Amino acid sequence: MLETRLLNAGYGKLQVIFNISAKIRAKSITAVLGPNGSGKSTFLRAISGFATIYSGEILYEKKNITQNPAHKRARDGIAYLPQTDNIFSNLTVIENLKIAGYLLDKDETEERIKIVFDLFPELEALMQRKAGGLSGGERQFLAIGSALIRRSKILLLDEPTAHLSQRYSREILERIVELRDRLDLTIVLVEQNVKEAVEISDDAYILVNGKIVFGGRVDEILNTTPIDRIPARYFLN
Repeated sequence: MLETRLLNAGYGKLQVIFNISAKIRAKSITAVLGPNGSGKSTFLRAISGFATIYSGEILYEKKNITQNPAHKRARDGIAYLPQTDNIFSNLTVIENLKIAGYLLDKDETEERIKIVFDLFPELEALMQRKAGGLSGGERQFLAIGSALIRRSKILLLDEPTAHLSQRYSREILERIVELRDRLDLTIVLVEQNVKEAVEISDDAYILVNGKIVFGGRVDEILNTTPIDRIPARYFLN
């Protein structure tokens, strides 16, 4: 569904990722792992149009989108959810969801909201609450729900469980699996909880110093290198 070929990207003159070649399969969960500062978030931002691309290509549904602006990629179905600032805190839950559907007609927006509430019933109970008053886990539910309103095809999730309780971290990861299985979504997941991320993922890439050091099917990686035997330095902050 999405492929990067020898992708070099960063911010201004600061290059962060180097020659990243990765394939994201449709209807799969791909974990992007590695220590802080390894380029995981930059990889997602490059795909979504929020980083400077120096060379290489990004192919999405067999089309070259390397030069497409971020808003065009979003309209084509690529949704990037940063770790923070991914909702309108001063608006209610329902207002956030309605704004997410601004390109849809009213009936379609209402239908999409029903789907979101079916997946995240917690949001329906909180629909009149200001988003700024939600817990960290509820905020992530709302951010993901807003992306679903826009009929996104691929979700780029940047550490969705960061700073969450163990309970909410587990629930977020369970919902991510549900999004793949029920809605056939493609998900790329940058995650700090390595073991849990690998357990729910189909594929995984490990970045160190902006370069891929492991990549491929999770079962193939674990058959050769069990997760507890992958060098600890790859995950140290």
